[in-house]
This record gives sequence, C-alpha cells and structure tokens, in this order.
Amino acid sequence: MRSPLRFSKRLLFLCLILAASSLAASGQTPTVLHSFDGTDGSLPLFESLAQGRDGNLYGTTNGGIQHSHGTIFRITPEGALSFYTFDSTHGATPYAGLVLGTDGLFRGTTAFGGTSSDGVVFSIGPQSPFAVLLNFDGTNGSEPVAPLALGVDGNYYGTTTVGGTNNSGTVFKLTQAGTLTTLYSFSNFPGPGGLVYGLDNAFYGITEGGGTSNFGTIFRITPSGSFTTIYNFDGTHGNQPRYALFLANDGNFYGTTSGGGDFNLGTVFRLDKTGVVVLHSFDGTDGEFPYNGLIQATDGNFYGTAPFGGTLSAGTIFSITTSGTFNVIYNFDTTHGIQPSGLMQHTNGKLYGTTTGGGKGNDGTVFSLDMGLGPFVTFVLPFGQVGSGVQILGTGLTGATAVTFNGVPATTFSVISDTFMGAIVPSGATSGPVEVATPGGTLTSNVSLQIEP
Repeated sequence: MRSPLRFSKRLLFLCLILAASSLAASGQTPTVLHSFDGTDGSLPLFESLAQGRDGNLYGTTNGGIQHSHGTIFRITPEGALSFYTFDSTHGATPYAGLVLGTDGLFRGTTAFGGTSSDGVVFSIGPQSPFAVLLNFDGTNGSEPVAPLALGVDGNYYGTTTVGGTNNSGTVFKLTQAGTLTTLYSFSNFPGPGGLVYGLDNAFYGITEGGGTSNFGTIFRITPSGSFTTIYNFDGTHGNQPRYALFLANDGNFYGTTSGGGDFNLGTVFRLDKTGVVVLHSFDGTDGEFPYNGLIQATDGNFYGTAPFGGTLSAGTIFSITTSGTFNVIYNFDTTHGIQPSGLMQHTNGKLYGTTTGGGKGNDGTVFSLDMGLGPFVTFVLPFGQVGSGVQILGTGLTGATAVTFNGVPATTFSVISDTFMGAIVPSGATSGPVEVATPGGTLTSNVSLQIEP
C-alpha cells in the first residue's frame, strides 16, 4: 500500500516536469488572485478553500516561510493575503484545508509536528489566536491528511492515515475543546480519506486501498463508531479514491477515483442505492488522476479538477452533470498554475481554488473562475431543528427583510454583517431551501436545510 504522502510528492514532482510549457490555455480562463513565492507559503495541496463569516477565504499551504513547515492563509475575494506560519512545535505540513465551526473558528490538521511529531488538530479565527487542540501521539492516530467534518452534534470527525491500535489509521471524534475519542482503527494500511455527513446521521468515507481487490473502499460509520464497508472498488469502477465524497442535492453521493476506469486514469462516480455508477472515465486529454473531490454549484452541475493531463499536461477544470455529460472548462498552464487542488463556490457565485505549482513564483496560486452564477446563501451546518438557530453565510445580507424556510417565514432573524446572519427555524418548517430577501434581491440557499426531529 502506497503512503498518501509519498504518492503526493511523486505526483507533484511529475507535474512540475510535465508542465514546462506555458502555451495559452483554451476555454474559460481563471483569474489569478495570488501567486505564492515561498516567502508567503508554497504548495497548497489536497485542499479546498473555506469561506469565513467575514466573507474571506481561508486555506493552507504545506511549505514555505522561514521553517518550511507550511502556513494558514486568508485571502479576500479580491486577492489580499495574510497568513500564519507553522513552526513544527505547533504542527507542520497541513495537507488538508479548514472547516468552519459554529463558534466562528476554523479547525484543521497538520500531518506532522506537535509534541510527538505525529500531527495536531488546531483552531484559529479572524479574531482568535492559533491554538493546538490535540497532539496526536501514534496511539490515538498519526499523520492526518484529510479535512475534518463537522457533525450535527457539534463535534468534529476525521481520519488519520497511520497510528491507532493496528498502526493503520483511525476514525476519530473530537469535541470543540479537544477531547478525542477513537471510533475505529483500520488494519492493513488502507489509507483512509475524508468524511462527509449523510442524511441518515452517519458519516461516509473512503479508503485509498484495502477491500476485496485492494483498490479501495467506501465505508459508513456512525458517531458512536459502528463501522460498515458498503462498497469495494474493482478497478473497472475506479481505484484509489483519495478525497471525501460529496452529498448532492439529489441525495446521492458523488466522488472521484485517482485510477481505474476505462483508461486506468481515474473516474467520476455516483454512489446510490444500487452501488457505484461510473459517470466518466478520464482518458488523458480531459485530465488524469483526479484525486480531489467534487462540488455542486448553484447551476446544478458538478465541478472538479484533475491535477494532470489536458492539452498542456498541467491539469484541468471540468464540469459534469448528474447524468454524466462531461465538459473540460479549462486547461492549466504555468502562468495560471499547475496541478489544481479542490474547488469551492463562494456565496458571491464565483468558483475558487488553488494550484500546487506554477504562478509567478512557481509555488502555486489562488484563483477564481467566473461561470456567470449569481450570489446565494449557504449554511455553516445544513441541519437544524424547529426552534433552534441556523447560521447563514452570504453576500449582500445587509438590510435583509425576510427569511423563509421552505416557504415558512421566520419570525426571528438577525443580520450580523454583510456576509453573516442567523435565524430561528420557525414552527412548521420542513426540509428544503432557505430564502433571504435582501435589497439586492432574493438569495436562495445552494443546498436544502435538513430539519431534524
């Protein structure tokens, strides 16, 4: 079983060689907001940016700055940048991105550093200092490389690639204060990735290896630790999934594999009640080895990246529908970056992402991509109960006059800033979209709010 960290370094090295060309790319063109140069970070890898209450974007790089241990950065939608520098004592090499909590703080992990050099879980906020919440020590896990997931219970859930009872990785639960519970210990080094919360109040995750064919698996685990393998990849449907699944608005999960499929270059798949359905097999001209996940934008389409392949062998941005209609949106070049990581959609409607290399300093970029999609609202946590508060992120919220939950008006809501507000779920509300009436128009949520009993 290949180590995720060793695999990523080989991919990066290969990409830097393949992407020597800087020919003009075709199709929709991203706007480079920032080029890393080492002094402000380098090599953002395996991450998607996260939007804060302040409307800014937050992410990590795994290299750069004085100690070369990585950074946390904040960038406005227009491109200004600030950062925090890791020093190994407080963690080193944050491979994954950040997750916003209901307390307004971001939480993330580093693969190394800390008191035992096994990685840490940390918190940081726009007005809150950096704090180490947990030091991994091997017995409770080691080398977390996937982002955390926020549960309905307010706890954080994640995985480590090694450590635990069998030294083969773990699934863990962490309270906001930093108390860890190991929910499951893997065996035979399957390389677990990130988790996503399902509508059945369980988490779904992937492993890069293991399973009946050693091509990886999809598993389900409850917050109490009940574990079930629900799919074994067979190569034909893909192998080596590396990033978290995505729960789409149709109730199905979607994801990518970094290998397998018709050309052994990776797939896009859907997980539904019948099993895994391959929607697209990459052939090299449209990308290769898509180890990042997918997002569903407000037009209903899925968007993702492949770090290699395309017309310039520097990676692609693609879109795909739920039925499998595939389109290459952009072929990367060295100017705009090479080896793209995951995407996210800001509530202003634009897509944002990072590249691991390329740009002016050849240390990666932060970019935006305007697909002509309008502003919307989203949730810090898309679950709520009647009478409970729901936190809403948006753009242009100042002066909001009404909030409705699947057509039922809220009697209590509060606009805290132009990009953040709260509302109480009204009696009679059912699962569905939330709308916010603002002076600039009505903003509809990109996902349905699930009303819990």
